[in-house]
Amino acid sequence: MKDKILPLDYDQYSVEELTEKANKIIESLEKENDLTNSVESYQELLKLNNIIEKKFHKNLRSIGEETNKKIKDITKKNEKTA
Repeated sequence: MKDKILPLDYDQYSVEELTEKANKIIESLEKENDLTNSVESYQELLKLNNIIEKKFHKNLRSIGEETNKKIKDITKKNEKTA
């Protein structure tokens, strides 16, 4: 999925909110008897999944960078006191 296709308002939602939206779509699809009319819902679900995955990876990178910075700071403090 290309990001250009995705609605801009999804950027303001948290991973939890997007997951909740995806779960609601899944619930509605599970209740649907005729899935041929559900193509748009499936496409929306795929878009949400892609956005959630990208936000998750972005958060993971951010946590890793913060952890590395804290480790470097602690290492520097230990070198100064040693």
